[in-house]
Amino acid sequence: MADIVRSVKGTRDFYPEKMAVRRWMFDIIRDVSTRFGYQEFEGPCLEFIDLYAAKSGEELVKEQAFVFNSPGDDLLTLRPELTPTLARMIAQRQYEIPLPLRWWSIGPFWRYEKPQRGRTREFYQWNIDLVGTETAAADAEIVAVAATFLKETGLSSDQVKIFVNNRRLMDQAFTMLEIPENLHMNVFHVVDKVDKLAKEEWRAFALDSGLSDYQVDGLIELLNDKVLWQTSEELVEFFDLIKLYNIDDFVEYNPKVIRGLDYYTGTVFEAFELAGQSRAILGGGRYDNLVADVGGNRLPGVGFAMGDVVVELVLQDASVIPTGLGNTLQVIVTCFDTETLPESIEAAEQLRSAGLQVVIYPEADKLGKQFKYADRLDIPVALILGPDEIRTGQVAIKNLKTREQVTVAREKLLAQVTHFLPSHA
Repeated sequence: MADIVRSVKGTRDFYPEKMAVRRWMFDIIRDVSTRFGYQEFEGPCLEFIDLYAAKSGEELVKEQAFVFNSPGDDLLTLRPELTPTLARMIAQRQYEIPLPLRWWSIGPFWRYEKPQRGRTREFYQWNIDLVGTETAAADAEIVAVAATFLKETGLSSDQVKIFVNNRRLMDQAFTMLEIPENLHMNVFHVVDKVDKLAKEEWRAFALDSGLSDYQVDGLIELLNDKVLWQTSEELVEFFDLIKLYNIDDFVEYNPKVIRGLDYYTGTVFEAFELAGQSRAILGGGRYDNLVADVGGNRLPGVGFAMGDVVVELVLQDASVIPTGLGNTLQVIVTCFDTETLPESIEAAEQLRSAGLQVVIYPEADKLGKQFKYADRLDIPVALILGPDEIRTGQVAIKNLKTREQVTVAREKLLAQVTHFLPSHA
């Protein structure tokens, strides 16, 4: 046997059973997004690298983006995220789009990651944003959307939590530690690494970022202050509003959450699995300058992104993914020979027009083989239309689960098939 061509490292094949799970997740995403009044949009999969270079941080651009030259010598990239594209699209039509806007999207993205469980190079990502207002109400709504999705997949607040912080609050706290303003962005990256590095390694990273031992000690104390949020008017209002969505048990303050991307300006948040590997599920926050950074007017916004890989693992580990997902084929119409095939097609179409999912066996073969094929696809009902049935205006209907078979007049076809289907047993 010849060697089978392998798939590209870091990509996934979606066989029907995997596709069914993805569709189930995406359907919940669509339902939650649209119930909150968000409109679906999409951007291109290719962008100029300059769109990300000054907005998303060096790590994403230099280490994670798939970058290549176009024939015109422009540097292009497969999109590693969508927020800069969103900002560009808004900037291009900023005088036409009604504000505030609520947009959502789900599509493929690419990052040059080391493939491992929970991390691939090609992935799907849900993006949802509210642009044109800088109120705490907007922040609360976006977090409520995230919490509603997690809740409606079947996860509980004991299994997942959305941790919230605010960069303006942290800026003020850094100033109290006498950290110069020009180092604040470095310190945001230091905070973002606090749970990703060993203690000594993190301390060395903090010192290398320009902090003194005194400031590192103060930062450690700051990152353990669970009531610091009460000094922020934004967060006090945010948590008051969150209670109104009936998902406040999913939301909690955490000073260690800061988000690594450079464009965040205010409230930031991440959802984490609490047990197991404590994986980050989604993350986002407020970005008040991004539209201006790509050439538009200043338009404040808030949003988040969620990749499909980690959330599916979390849902699997929590055993909340329903069984029996996907299109359930209900009827197979057998093929006796080429002469009777038109009658088989007509019978199949009659059932399809009634909303049933019907397949026709594509060639004449032994009935046993056709029934075996139906069994492998878990099809419960078979129609048999041979010369004898056609001549008498009848059709044989077999329940492939119970092996019961009846012959009825063609006008009773739908009623009998419906009777044999499991939901009507």
